[in-house]
Amino acid sequence: MQNRDAARAKSHEEQLDVEARRVEQTYARRDASDKAALYSRLDAYADFSWRERERILVKLLRNRLKLRQITEARCVEIGCGSGANLMQLMSLGFLPQNLIGNELLQDRVATARVRLPQAIEIYVGDAREIKISKETQDIVYQSTVFSSILDDEIQDQVAAHMWQWLKPGGAVLWYDFTYDNPRNKDVRGVPVKRLSTLFPGGKAEILRVTLAPPIGRQLGRVAPWMLGPVSKCMPFLRTHIWAWIAKP
Repeated sequence: MQNRDAARAKSHEEQLDVEARRVEQTYARRDASDKAALYSRLDAYADFSWRERERILVKLLRNRLKLRQITEARCVEIGCGSGANLMQLMSLGFLPQNLIGNELLQDRVATARVRLPQAIEIYVGDAREIKISKETQDIVYQSTVFSSILDDEIQDQVAAHMWQWLKPGGAVLWYDFTYDNPRNKDVRGVPVKRLSTLFPGGKAEILRVTLAPPIGRQLGRVAPWMLGPVSKCMPFLRTHIWAWIAKP
């Protein structure tokens, strides 16, 4: 019986490792494809979405933190990519020595290391394996990481680590989409109700943002001036959320 249970446990861990490698390969394929240009700030829709996201981020931080708190706040971002979000946080007042990044892909880490101050520590690898002391962070930030994880258990494990790192009174800062993309089987939406499962006991403030990419990209090509009005007048077309999930 013990051998059978051990074999099942080993098989289960192997399945989780396969999912982790799938996520890594998915990001690597996207970076190597022509689709990477869709996320450039030179693209009208990408630039509009970035500026809109930043406006809501500023609103969240203004409502929750004072300027002095921002300069003292410790924040770790999982899936920090090439460092764009960490650079944005610095522009809003966070200090490099209080920021930590985590990223799966070595190429992205290399780029982030060139772009970011050396005072920012970057952990390479799976977020479930990095060593961050419990209750040391004021903010743990994720941006479109969970939508790339198709396995519920891995999502649960990553969320548990994020929650452990947070100080009481800290918060998960969350940006992700909530609807499935039928054209992309490598991702899935994370519904709002899923947040209460991932972070039980957390109190979430939710703000909808980001015009649906298929619509936004088409508008960006033919009528970029319409992006703002459509997003404002048709909020039901917004596919992503910002969430501030406070830890008691």
